[in-house]
Amino acid sequence: MQATQTKRAPKRAAKKVSCDECYFRVNLLCALELPEPCATFRPNEAQLKPPQQLRFVFRHERRTRAAWAFPSAQEQAALHA
Repeated sequence: MQATQTKRAPKRAAKKVSCDECYFRVNLLCALELPEPCATFRPNEAQLKPPQQLRFVFRHERRTRAAWAFPSAQEQAALHA
């Protein structure tokens, strides 16, 4: 049997980034003097904004009435009459 060879797509080389392209450095918010970008590097392509969060969706109520409820005023009056 011959082993089948699969062709893999060549991996793209990661783009080298520099501190000059960092949001914090461009906006004078960086206080670090490092030879390479730090872990907080963010590209200065657009405004820095947090990722969009998931929307919270309420489930539909399964019951139309609560399992327990306080008696109404008329029901209380009838109990103590």
